Amino acid sequence: MKTLFPIGWVRAGLLALAALVMSAAPAWADKYASIVIDMETGQVLHDRAADEPRHPASLTKVMTLYMVFDAIDQGKLKLSDRMTVSKAASRAQPSKLGLKSGTTIKVEDAIRALVTKSANDVAMVIAEKLAGTEAKFVVRMNAKAKELGMLHTTFRNASGLPDRKQLTTARDMARLGEAIYMDHKDRYNYFSLSSFTWNNRKHLNHNELLKSVEGVDGIKTGFTNASGYNLLASAERDGRRVMAVMMGGSTGKSRDRHVADLIDAAFLEMSGAPATDGDLRVRIAFGARGNASADDLALAQLRKLQDPDAALVSARDPALIAEFDDAGAFAEGESTEEDEAGFEVVAEGDSESDPIGDLIGTTDRADPAAFDPNAVASTPAPAALAPAETAIIVTSEVPAGVAPSAASLDQLALPVTQ
Repeated sequence: MKTLFPIGWVRAGLLALAALVMSAAPAWADKYASIVIDMETGQVLHDRAADEPRHPASLTKVMTLYMVFDAIDQGKLKLSDRMTVSKAASRAQPSKLGLKSGTTIKVEDAIRALVTKSANDVAMVIAEKLAGTEAKFVVRMNAKAKELGMLHTTFRNASGLPDRKQLTTARDMARLGEAIYMDHKDRYNYFSLSSFTWNNRKHLNHNELLKSVEGVDGIKTGFTNASGYNLLASAERDGRRVMAVMMGGSTGKSRDRHVADLIDAAFLEMSGAPATDGDLRVRIAFGARGNASADDLALAQLRKLQDPDAALVSARDPALIAEFDDAGAFAEGESTEEDEAGFEVVAEGDSESDPIGDLIGTTDRADPAAFDPNAVASTPAPAALAPAETAIIVTSEVPAGVAPSAASLDQLALPVTQ
């Protein structure tokens, strides 16, 4: 079986191994977080770094929509109302509908545009309609967040566009998902829209799980360079509903597959079926079988490989590590870490479904033919591929200063396909 592993990720693994004596968390895990909740009982079925600060990206728009639904319920807004587009809104960064200053858009069309296209210009139009300015709307967003128990969330705009101080947690996003479902159940069906047409252009919903995972009926994707690929999703099977959040995925596809696994594992867990060897719940350290490791992240990141037959092979030989390091295989600039400037120049786009139309900002992706929608955000393509025997990935289930066990590394060496 052909096995390949990008050099950039090998380098990240080596750096994580070197840092293990100082921290039990791998270096590449600082964007990832996840949580799954049984909506009937409120039981947390799975969580990893669920209370660590993360950037929400377009998951922010779920709160914007919550505020819209509140205003409709209170009689302050009607679906048929038309909202005027300001000059500031028309200048919003992509993803956007391209609204012109002075034109109008109906409230219902705005809702559909946020759910499907994740349009930033529309988010600003809504904010200005409800509060006069986006800044005043943000004050209301944060007040509502506290009211809903989102105690570790700070919104800075209505869209999710990059801002260093716009932070949340996976647990807070799950609370928001639960709240909008419970408080606005009669409008929750907007989140299951497959598409939205505006000016004769059809915009597909970025939430691919709507058409690929049983029971999924919402709710929102998100992406910026700073956040990675985020997804807040809900599914119902046999009268039971779960809310799942993943933040910090390396690609849209790997994020989708991981959340699909989390949802499937959740329903297995709720069924009470005993776990067996190879059980999905065991493979992603789910529920009572969970631990403090990043095994689930490792498996999710693995699926980003281009080769569908690829598998991770762990290397535990110090001599091999030293040999690879001495060979100078890691060139400068191959790090997958985000540059601080990324917060300012990369716009929210959910761009995995429409990469060219919303592309902005960076010269290295100016050529559409060279753009890979499945590439890690702001990460240059590796100059070469490392053989599997040099691939190293580190779990965080061991205490600081203790080498990972052979068993824990072997667990990560299980074959994973696309």
